[in-house]
Amino acid sequence: MSNKNLTTLIPREILFGEPEKMSPQISPDGTRIAYLAPKDGVLNVWVRAVGKEEDKPVTQEKKRGIRGYFWAEDNVHIIYLQDSDGDENWHLYSVDLNTGVIRDLTPFLGTQVQVVATDPNFPNEMLISLNLRDRRVHDVYRLNLTTGALEKDTENPGDVMSLIGQSWLADPNFQIKGAMAMRPDGGSELRVRLDVKNPWEVLVKWRAEDNFCGAIGFTPDGKGLYLLDSRKANSMRAVQIDIDSGKQTVLAEDPEYDIIEHIIHPRTHKLQAICILKERAYWQIIDSSIEEDIERIKEIHKGDFFLLNRDSVDKNWLIGFTCDDEPIPYYAYNRETREVTFLFTARPKLEKYKLAQIKPISLTSRDGLTLHGYLTLPLGRGTKNLPMVLKVHGGPWGRDVWGYNSDAQWFANRGYACLQINFRGSVGYGKKFLNAGDREWGRKMHDDLIDAVNWAIKEGIADPKHIAIYGGSYGGYATLVGAAFTPEVFKCGAEVCGPSNLITFLETIPPYWEPMRMLFYARIGNLDTEKEFLKSRSPLFKADKVKIPMLIAQGANDPRVKQAESEQIVNVLRSKNIPVEYILFPDEGHGFVNPDNRLKFYAAVEIFLSRHLGGRAEQ
Repeated sequence: MSNKNLTTLIPREILFGEPEKMSPQISPDGTRIAYLAPKDGVLNVWVRAVGKEEDKPVTQEKKRGIRGYFWAEDNVHIIYLQDSDGDENWHLYSVDLNTGVIRDLTPFLGTQVQVVATDPNFPNEMLISLNLRDRRVHDVYRLNLTTGALEKDTENPGDVMSLIGQSWLADPNFQIKGAMAMRPDGGSELRVRLDVKNPWEVLVKWRAEDNFCGAIGFTPDGKGLYLLDSRKANSMRAVQIDIDSGKQTVLAEDPEYDIIEHIIHPRTHKLQAICILKERAYWQIIDSSIEEDIERIKEIHKGDFFLLNRDSVDKNWLIGFTCDDEPIPYYAYNRETREVTFLFTARPKLEKYKLAQIKPISLTSRDGLTLHGYLTLPLGRGTKNLPMVLKVHGGPWGRDVWGYNSDAQWFANRGYACLQINFRGSVGYGKKFLNAGDREWGRKMHDDLIDAVNWAIKEGIADPKHIAIYGGSYGGYATLVGAAFTPEVFKCGAEVCGPSNLITFLETIPPYWEPMRMLFYARIGNLDTEKEFLKSRSPLFKADKVKIPMLIAQGANDPRVKQAESEQIVNVLRSKNIPVEYILFPDEGHGFVNPDNRLKFYAAVEIFLSRHLGGRAEQ
């Protein structure tokens, strides 16, 4: 492949190294801004006063960067989560900004904390959940931020979920009054109670095929709940339900696309807006008091906006924009003056390079489903007969979206077309599309990927002899399926943390996924009664069909897809003399957080693809 017309090669460090600054959060009193930035190469939380440039780090992580943090409502503490080398046993830490003291608030080995709720009206408390009593379930604890004291608030009866959506719900009085539980058939139910001394009662039931529905919060008066609900529709709608009468009111809906995000006022608890993700994000206003704000925000940037947080008097908002051909910029927006202040860009060094545009596409599957996706073409290479990478998203109950994507830009910059397709089973397109993926791992879900490849070939975009498949998690599984089930389609495959055997994958799910086991059985296959079926959908047992070179990467501490999932198929491939490069990261889990590991992985994939597809590689 000739590279002479391609744009300047973007260094991997700029694409995949740590961002210079990201994820700003304004303090409740509006006087300070926190953000994530590297300190000695590791992402830590930094703080500065608004209008000043006296930035200083307030956390001291030296090995593994912080990814999730927020201001406590007391204006004194910053809270962040951290695990150990990717094991997902998250601990909750606090930083006292007055004293600099950092404290592990959940110092229990082998446990996982999840944040349940904070409330500006209860600034010194947090509600968290811990699987301390039983590793399979999370109980709710009330945490005193001043003393660090933990008090058990609500015990999990054994079926309240901890994986999908909001498990426990606090009412406006900061009491746990709602819970999302799993049903034996793989469905779910919303339970409520009048007060903490009363028994739970079932308010709403959902079948497994009703999509990932659930409650997103109590109404301001505490007498109702906001739901994402598809029981009487194909797509998930925003619904308000009265607890006493059961009366329901539809607040917002789209006949084809699901609601995937929402904005709830943190102090009043009023649902203000919902986001429907079509080809791009579309916001529908429910609370008219923010309508002018949203219209003003849309004028700031051509990208799709997202709200990060706001101060306690709702005067200042921090917002970001995702755009296909530039890194994420962040702004402060003043609701009183409508003034906008630029804060920073996540990757300013990337701004000097010309990035590719990501084009929404659609096609029809072999059995008549409309498949939506995104196509990114390399600049300066034309639009025909290109080497192509099929990038498969994880989940599988996620979806690809429009916006800045480091992988897509990397592939395009190296000379490849990048095709992303939302195959059946992806979320966002209604429950019929989601349910069409049930029990179709390695079959119709994979057929959709092949149909997308064939579409790209028919359109003249892809060179049929130079196509790679690439992905992580479910995308890693799909890559292994592509190599084992349809090896004639692909020239090579590269994957991260992909299950190779659905039997051993389901046998070794993390203990805190146990309440969701029947959901997995409904959507993937039943481990107890259908082992032969699961075997037929597992690439491990068709590894002898693999004819293409493979690159497989794995985190040793991955709690979701164990190290054995990669190593068992690597061993089979090597025994059959199939070229396979295996990279094990001893200090990673499900995905690669440490920048040195991440850059090592991308360097290996880049050389691998260049060798087999002919694209460029950084020297």
